[in-house]
Order: sequence, then C-alpha cells, then structure tokens
Amino acid sequence: MTLTDAEMAALLAPAGLHFIGRRNRDEVRLPSLPPNHSAASARPEHGRFDSHSDEIPEVDDPDMPNKVNASWFRMATEYGLLNEDREFLLAVDYAGDDGADDGEDHRGWAHVRLLDDWNWVTSEIDQLRSWIAATFTRRFVPEFTVVSLDGKVMMNTTVWGNGTVSTIAIRPE
Repeated sequence: MTLTDAEMAALLAPAGLHFIGRRNRDEVRLPSLPPNHSAASARPEHGRFDSHSDEIPEVDDPDMPNKVNASWFRMATEYGLLNEDREFLLAVDYAGDDGADDGEDHRGWAHVRLLDDWNWVTSEIDQLRSWIAATFTRRFVPEFTVVSLDGKVMMNTTVWGNGTVSTIAIRPE
C-alpha cells in the first residue's frame, strides 16, 4: 500500500512541516559531488560543511533534541536550504504499513514548508526515525535528508558510528 498525499501530510504535521506536494526522484536536482563521493564522504573542498563541535550530541545526551534542532536550523539558514517561504524538499518513504519493500520505488521527496512551531526530534515521527540509532539507544533519534528547491544545497542529519548525531550541508560553489 502506497501512502497518499493526505496520509503523508498527516504523518509530517507533528514535526511542524506543512506538506505542499509530492516530487518524484527524477524531478529533484541534487548538488553535484565528484564521482564515488556521497554527502558523508564529501570533503570541505567538495562543499561539505559540518555541525560545529559544540552542536554534536551523543544520542543519549539529555540536550540532544535542542542541539540537533538548533544546529539544523542554523545550517539551513546559513547555507541557503530554505527559500523565502521556508520551503524545501524532504526525502520520504511512501511505502505503507504493509512492510513491502519495493526497492527504491517507494522513495520520493515531499515538498514541505517549515512552520513556526517545528521540531525534528520530539515529534518522533517514523519518517524521521534513524534505524541505526537503535544500536546505541532506545530513544528516538532522527535521521533524514533535505534539499533546497533549487538543488543547490543538500543537508543530512545523521547518526554516526560513534553514537553521535550531527548535520552536514553540501553546497558546492
């Protein structure tokens, strides 16, 4: 069962995201990286920017939600993720609850607007849940990818192998 746009809108709402529409993967431009490089393996010379060291919490840090949200918003603003209406694209999974895995066929992008009352972490929505964080904690930890509407900026909030959470921005010049 594939999620409808109305169902996706309802799933994203608790995080303070207003769903505008669905985008297929082939409609979305991503910043270009050199061959054999992903966002995580990109280097500063490829346009990679990382959370400041004081913004990187461990998954069980009591202040993890505040640090992750603050770092993400600082970087989204500083590196140009948000347009004038605070809109961007969020990578989502349109597969329903039936557990069917159709490879990449169910993955797409949600065009969303960041509302004033947003929160990536305490919303605890499954679309943002990190599966790797379960290695370190039972706590909800987010992991997600966003891209600017113009395709010039991509950001990944991720859980690293050392049990920390941070955001990286890719903005090649």
